Amino acid sequence: MDIRPIHTEDDYKAALAAVSALVDMDPARGTPEGDQLEVMATLIDRYEANHFPVELPDPIEAIRFRMEQGGLTARDMEPYIGNLNRVYEVLNRKRGLSLSMIRRLNRDLKIPAEVLIA
Repeated sequence: MDIRPIHTEDDYKAALAAVSALVDMDPARGTPEGDQLEVMATLIDRYEANHFPVELPDPIEAIRFRMEQGGLTARDMEPYIGNLNRVYEVLNRKRGLSLSMIRRLNRDLKIPAEVLIA
């Protein structure tokens, strides 16, 4: 098992090719190939996190996305945000999210708190 850190784009491409070959083999966990796949995937994940960071979505866009996903209307958002006027103020960026709104949106609609706080 020849596993090295991923420092360059060429290292990254080689690691992706190696992982692709291992995935095609579908090794059992705990086998040498399975262990190699697990270690390589961890290295690739680390490299991608450092070189291709994913930005958190905008809080209002995340709320709108969840509304679209669940077929929710502005009126459906009242239990989480407040009266209809407040819902529209938040969705139109005229009012910020309060801590209690963030808690309800996180708890009930499963929107990650770190997204809502951003």
